[in-house]
Amino acid sequence: MINLEARYESYLHTDKCFTINGTCEQVVAYGWTDDGSTINGYYVLTNNHKLQYNLNEQCISVQQRNENFSRHC
Repeated sequence: MINLEARYESYLHTDKCFTINGTCEQVVAYGWTDDGSTINGYYVLTNNHKLQYNLNEQCISVQQRNENFSRHC
């Protein structure tokens, strides 16, 4: 299983950021996703986006927060 704490915790309290479309995006949260019975991936929230990944660490989608916009990675 992916250790989300080891991978993303350092993003929460530093200037470290994700670059999305050339813009530095601060990570504000991350967590697991499930299908109702099993964990099937995880998400990372930035100031303006929600990124969803599967358990193989492949980006599944990028959604702009607070708008009805999404695209596949």
